[in-house]
Amino acid sequence: MNRLFVEAVLAFLALPGVVAYLIPLVFAPSRDRLDIRGIGIVVLGSLLLLACVWQFYSSGRGTLAPWTPPVHLVDRGPYRFSRNPMYVAVVTVLFGWALAYSSWGLGAYAAVMMAVFHLRVVRFEEPWLAERHGESWQRYQAAVPRWIGIAALRQPD
Repeated sequence: MNRLFVEAVLAFLALPGVVAYLIPLVFAPSRDRLDIRGIGIVVLGSLLLLACVWQFYSSGRGTLAPWTPPVHLVDRGPYRFSRNPMYVAVVTVLFGWALAYSSWGLGAYAAVMMAVFHLRVVRFEEPWLAERHGESWQRYQAAVPRWIGIAALRQPD
């Protein structure tokens, strides 16, 4: 099996696997019945997350882990609509769990993670990408919004 693929799977399990699935399920309140709308949101967020991980692997030739980042700037798939769809996907999954379990605590966890992701992107990832990819990053940054990819809602960063 391809070493990069194995690293991509391990990075997925270690990072979003823990943040988006393990922690919420460990701290979820017990419920006899889950809200199906929340489960639907978890599924949608999970599909987006898998698409993002695949793009990092297939077009970026790397993983989501900082120790094996993509070699090429990833601007395909979900990355055409958001510079950070992986974080959008994780937050979507987290809010899905909050709805599924009707849990304010899980909702607060999702909100905290959203703030943490924003700070990480602004303070570390974007400067690193600018240094690593130069002009191609500048063009990409100018064309694609940081979070939600609806052009009509795009505000300057």
